Amino acid sequence: MTLSRDIPLDPQQSALLFIDVQNFGADRKGAEFVNLPEAELIEKYGWYFDELDNRVIPNMQRLQAASRDAGIEVMYTTIESLTRDGRDRSLDYKITGFNVPKGSWDGKVIDALTPGDDEINLPKSSSSVFVSTHIDYVLRNLGVKQLVISGLITDQCVESAIRDACDLGYLVTQVTDACLTYSPARQENSISTIKGYCRQLTTAQLIAELTQL
Repeated sequence: MTLSRDIPLDPQQSALLFIDVQNFGADRKGAEFVNLPEAELIEKYGWYFDELDNRVIPNMQRLQAASRDAGIEVMYTTIESLTRDGRDRSLDYKITGFNVPKGSWDGKVIDALTPGDDEINLPKSSSSVFVSTHIDYVLRNLGVKQLVISGLITDQCVESAIRDACDLGYLVTQVTDACLTYSPARQENSISTIKGYCRQLTTAQLIAELTQL
């Protein structure tokens, strides 16, 4: 038997997971950026927000719609503590110095990708959704074997999810133009580095695959 990552999606055993596409880090008013002067925000994150607004979020919206149409489970994870003061968050997050309080606006998925009434959102308090949530348990209960990943930040939480999902036995497809980090160099390096773990498709390629099912 020949094993391969290059296997088309079976909607009945697939899920699309959006990672950290939330107000905290995907909105200029989010807590990640709120204390930055406008000039510094533009200098450090101008490219990021241009890409996010003009290319990446529209791609995410197309993925969301196409997955729903195909009957694929659409799921979300967002950085959000289980407490208001963040005492439960990971040591790494405490050292980094940010906290997304329980129930806060920063912890919500952005309006452009509002989850459906019956779609699952799992708050996490570490880089990998597989470490600080019970997503593996949920995916197995749903019968998911193929996981499509889109989200933020490509070389941080997205990479963590891909590696952990692969180690747990899922076939992973990364949608390369529906993930984003803070610079072109970082984006290119991450996409190149992680390709040994997953199948990589563009939004257009994945939607074309879904329309042929």
